[in-house]
Amino acid sequence: MQFKYPELLWALFLLLIPIIIHLFQLRKFKVTPFTNLKFLQKVISKSRKSNQLKKWLLLATRMLLMAMLVLAFAQPYFANETALVEKETVIYLDDSFSMQARTTEGSLLSNAVQELIKVVPPESTFSLFTNTKTFRDITVKDIQNDLLSLPFTSQQLKLEEISLRANSLFTEQEHTIKDLILLSDFQKSMALESQDSIANRRTHYVQLTTTDKTNIGIDSVYISTITPEVLELDAELFSDAELKSTPVSLFNGDTLIAKTAATFDSNGKAVVTFSLARNKPIKGRIEISDTGLLYDNQFYFNIDERTKVKVLAIGNASSDYLSRIFTEDEFQLELYRPNALNYSRISEQNMVVLNELVSIPVALQNALRSFKTEGGTIIVIPPKSIDTASYNLFLPSFFGSIFQQEQPQMRKITNIAFSHPLFANVFEKRVSNFQPPTVASYYKIKTNASSLLSYDNGAPFLVGQDGTYIFTASIATENSNFKGWPLVVPIFYNMGVNSLKLPRLYEVLGNATQMDVAVKLPKDDILKVTQEAFEFIPQQRSFANKVSLRFSENPSYDGIFTIQNKTTDIQRISFNYPRNESDLTYLDMTAIGSENSKNSIASLFQSLENDAKVDELWKWFVIFAALFLVAEMLIQKYFK
Repeated sequence: MQFKYPELLWALFLLLIPIIIHLFQLRKFKVTPFTNLKFLQKVISKSRKSNQLKKWLLLATRMLLMAMLVLAFAQPYFANETALVEKETVIYLDDSFSMQARTTEGSLLSNAVQELIKVVPPESTFSLFTNTKTFRDITVKDIQNDLLSLPFTSQQLKLEEISLRANSLFTEQEHTIKDLILLSDFQKSMALESQDSIANRRTHYVQLTTTDKTNIGIDSVYISTITPEVLELDAELFSDAELKSTPVSLFNGDTLIAKTAATFDSNGKAVVTFSLARNKPIKGRIEISDTGLLYDNQFYFNIDERTKVKVLAIGNASSDYLSRIFTEDEFQLELYRPNALNYSRISEQNMVVLNELVSIPVALQNALRSFKTEGGTIIVIPPKSIDTASYNLFLPSFFGSIFQQEQPQMRKITNIAFSHPLFANVFEKRVSNFQPPTVASYYKIKTNASSLLSYDNGAPFLVGQDGTYIFTASIATENSNFKGWPLVVPIFYNMGVNSLKLPRLYEVLGNATQMDVAVKLPKDDILKVTQEAFEFIPQQRSFANKVSLRFSENPSYDGIFTIQNKTTDIQRISFNYPRNESDLTYLDMTAIGSENSKNSIASLFQSLENDAKVDELWKWFVIFAALFLVAEMLIQKYFK
């Protein structure tokens, strides 16, 4: 038994007062002689004994009465050691897409919200946060409507991130118990937390489960085959269920244009193919019907009329290989000799190739520097013999590059920087047993740029990054067989494609996305992105012949969006949610122990309520005091 005011127990010393009164009679008796008492002696003896018993009974009742009153004012109670310690509560409610999993009563999220509203004490103050929202120091009534309308999100916090977010909501008071309650399905990707990072914090886990752990979804979409008239679009699907097939629909806007069935293999994978007209724009949406998670049942993509990349090649050397690489369906290639070029045309291009110029005139250098400042891409290919002075007047503007002495010795190009962005999606795996091209002579170069290709002695053959690339040797057939090497096509092709970052079929929400729009904007104009009533202005930078857009926080939901200049539609861009929430595999919560893990929200809050429960006993002591008072009155009245 514990006492709320234990200092009042000192009042028990007051029990000495009735003892003193009863043991030391303050009243003095005077003996008075009286005759003929012989016959009364026996009666008098009996009266004295009865009176003595009465006094002891009164002493006991009065002492017990005072003791009960003192104990009642000290307020005794039964409770756990932490029952009267101040507590703080922070609740994490998982609102990620995996919480769309169905139960007999609804989704996991809606069930959790309903149970929270039901079991959290109305007067209890707590903080609550989800993957995207935070509510600080509120009651359940304050956020009831917000919880009922809580949308699903593609964002999923790791347990470490949840812990850090929760710590920011707790106060810094050292003598309070901090309860962190996690309500989630605990997918495997969340990973268990190693330990609490804050003193006096108790973490409680409630794993919300569903009996139906099957899900079918669309994983990705890509173009598998392109012909002059038709392109084939492949969609990859996955399934957790033992399902043979499922219907798949393709829409252009709201119009159904194709329908097929996906047949799953033993690994739960399927690929469906749709044939589309080559040059026909499409606002694509692929759809399936599934009772599992809903967010991955549709996939958005768009195919616009492709903007051609403008490439300008300057030089007297043969440019036939460039014509074969930069074909008319994707590129607009212009070939000029140095003495026939109007330098004003340079600013209209996306990429300029200096194709084995003996020297670079100062006027051309100035035009190229301005072109580079406006976001253009420059490729420098030197001839076998160069005007070193003019090159070294131009190249230091790019990574501090300088051509040094010529090396008239044959070298093999053997080393490839596979991790360089220029080689993204070029190789399925690293190769080492290829037939290397050779050069008869090359120039040593001093540069801060990274090396993409290098010779067998480690000297660089091709350096560059961020839209500037420099070869250290002539690739003319008289000096090298590089043009016949299979890798020459993806190298130049990727240089050209990257000079104007065209939109892909789709982008993934949450990833940093950059694209270029081939449009010339007046100085104060900006591009905006719209979808029906929703619109926002992305980060953007205007150049002479394009506008570079970056997407980070917006948009926040999937769909096809239109890029506009004022009210004019320019092109479209599609966004889809990441598919990492589609894997319905979960953590084994038995690893954290039964004390920290509960199977329902109601049982957790019942446990917390029991832990904070205080059984107050002062009322019983008041009742006992009243009973002893009544007992004293009865003794006084009826005990003779």
